[in-house]
Amino acid sequence: MRKVPTTPIIEYTEDGSTTLFIEDMNEHYHSTKGAITESNHIYRDCAFLHRHSGNTIPLRLLEIGFGTGLNACVTALVADEKHPVHYISLEKYPIETELLSQLNYQQWIDKALFNAIHAAPWEKPIAITPHFTLEKRQTDFLTAPLPQQIDIVYFDAFAPEKQPEMWGCEVFEKLFHAMNPGATLTTYCAKGEIRRMLTSIGLIVERIAGPIGGKREILRAIKP
Repeated sequence: MRKVPTTPIIEYTEDGSTTLFIEDMNEHYHSTKGAITESNHIYRDCAFLHRHSGNTIPLRLLEIGFGTGLNACVTALVADEKHPVHYISLEKYPIETELLSQLNYQQWIDKALFNAIHAAPWEKPIAITPHFTLEKRQTDFLTAPLPQQIDIVYFDAFAPEKQPEMWGCEVFEKLFHAMNPGATLTTYCAKGEIRRMLTSIGLIVERIAGPIGGKREILRAIKP
């Protein structure tokens, strides 16, 4: 989860979409190479569309770090009768609505959808569309019990150098036990130590190409 000690600053990334910069942490919410590009490639394409069941049974998706809601938005855009999803997102520090309204994602995402996702109340599942149910939980991932029978994990915590407590072996073991067999986890972090850790707890890990113009590699891990 993201610790936000001061009000974030809005900055533009290289694909024209905005992100938030936490000055005290010297850290961004999204890749400076492209916020929209990152969400589309790492999470939507390499996890959700890769893992979709292809039937009418909703997949259960767990996101670590709701943040700006961008990952939820791009996933909702492709959720349909062939890709239904129950999207559960954990966030300890929700961003103020006024700041969210200044982000420019509505150039890529329907305004009504963006607003509905952010207006959805916390702590209860809400059907945003007929095929996308959103459940936002304001909680501390490190101490809270996790939802179970998860099919997809978007692991989008701040970098290991900024939040090392979010990248420990016990964290991924906790996720492992919450995941269904065949579940998929993706993360932007492709460090060797993280890859080896994921392998050590029993996940099948592959390095795959990162977003064009961004990171060279990302990680996708499958529970056997």
